[in-house]
Amino acid sequence: MPYSPRALLRRSALLLLLGMLTACATVPETGRSQLLLMSPAQETQLGLTEFEKLKESTPVSKDPKLDAMVQRVGRRIAAVAPMPNARWEFVLFDEPKTANAFCLPGGKVGIYTGLLPVTKDETGLATVMGHEVAHAVARHGAERVSQGLLVEMGGKALDAALHSQPDHTRALVLQGYGMGSKVGVILPYSRTQELEADRLGLLYMARAGYDPRAAVDFWKRFSAYTRSEGGAPPEFLSTHPVDTRRISQIRSLMPGALAEYRKRTGGK
Repeated sequence: MPYSPRALLRRSALLLLLGMLTACATVPETGRSQLLLMSPAQETQLGLTEFEKLKESTPVSKDPKLDAMVQRVGRRIAAVAPMPNARWEFVLFDEPKTANAFCLPGGKVGIYTGLLPVTKDETGLATVMGHEVAHAVARHGAERVSQGLLVEMGGKALDAALHSQPDHTRALVLQGYGMGSKVGVILPYSRTQELEADRLGLLYMARAGYDPRAAVDFWKRFSAYTRSEGGAPPEFLSTHPVDTRRISQIRSLMPGALAEYRKRTGGK
C-alpha cells in the first residue's frame, strides 16, 4: 500500500531522528559532536578513488627538492596526528596558478605549487599541511556528506508534504528550502570545520616541532594574496571564515600551541 504524503513526512522525520541519534561522534581534542552517516571504510574508499582520479588528470610536480619538502613536512605532521589507520600520501601537483591544498578522507593530501610562494618556507607549509591533516582526523568529509544526505532527506519529506499544492508553489518552497539549507546549515558547518582544522592543525604543527607562531604570518600572507586576487564573498556566503576571524582564533590558541612546541623542542 503506498504511503500518503503525511505518512511519508512522518516516516522521513523518523529516519532523520534515528540517524541523528545513532550516528553521533566526537571530534578528537575539540570534543565537538558531529553527525556521521558514513563508516570509516566507506569514507576512506571514497578518498582513495577520488585521489587516484585527480592524479590521473592533474600533472604532478617533478621538482625533487620541492617534493622532498612536502614529503618531509607531511610525514612529521602525520606522525603526531591521531589517525593510526590512515593511508597517508602527500602529492605536490604542478599547478602554478592554483594557490590551494586539500586532504581527502583516508589521508590523501594534495598541495598545489601555486601555494608555495605564499607558504614561503617549510614552517609555512607545515601550517597548511597541519590544517589539511586535521580535516582528515576530524572526518570533516564524512560529516559534510552526512549533512548533505540529511538535507536531501528533508527536501524529499517537504516535497511529499506539499504534494497537494500547485507546482509553482512547491517549486518556490523547495527553492527556498534549498537556499535556506545552504546558507543556514551547510555553509556555517563548513566554516566551523575550517576553524576546527585551524585549531587542530596548530597543535599538530607544534607537536611536529614547527613553530606555531608562523601560522599567523602565513594567514596574513594568504589574506593579502586573496585580496590581490579580487577578495572573497561575505562570510555568510562563503565556505571559509574571513581571514581576520581565523587569525584572531589562532592568536587566542597560541599559548597552548607554544606549550606543545616547547615540550617537543625542549623549551625553545
